[in-house]
Amino acid sequence: GGDVTLRPIAGTKRRGRNQSEDKALAKELLMDPKERSEHVMLVDLGRNDVGRVCRYGTVKVSELMVIERYSHVMHLVSNVQGRLKRNLDQYGLLKACFPAGTVSGAPKVRAMEIIEELEPTARGPYAGALGYFSFSGNMDTCIIIRTIIVKDGFAHIQAGAGIVADSNPRKEYQETMNKARALTRAIEMAEEGLE
Repeated sequence: GGDVTLRPIAGTKRRGRNQSEDKALAKELLMDPKERSEHVMLVDLGRNDVGRVCRYGTVKVSELMVIERYSHVMHLVSNVQGRLKRNLDQYGLLKACFPAGTVSGAPKVRAMEIIEELEPTARGPYAGALGYFSFSGNMDTCIIIRTIIVKDGFAHIQAGAGIVADSNPRKEYQETMNKARALTRAIEMAEEGLE
């Protein structure tokens, strides 16, 4: 036990309409200075979070900026790994790493203060965590993003994008819409199945 893996996911492109376009978009994503900069910032934040609770010398980035493809988007993903300090458990690990830098930004504490000042309503479960703790000491969590909250007969979709100094507002908005597309499609499929 004691192995820690944190997977920063940041940097997004829509999926291509065919294999050739998909490959070209993946290359664009890997070469985009803004997306790379945002991703490296979050990897560094992840290394810092993991480093606070892991044994000295065990923290490493085992994968850096690998493309992962999903139904409607592709992402840059990295793995930050370490070995948990002997006097800590999975609860201490979650406390050190939550909320994830992907949804808070950096520096984490100040970014969370700014979010508190700017966002008029609570996020609800969005940007929280869902997962499990086992009696054997294992833990696996994921960030609650791209969510559908159904309340009073209405479906509320939540999705977002990371904003950094050189973000383009139109591109960030489009990224959010690309991410939400899978959710709207899920609702459409559910409605079709009910008829």
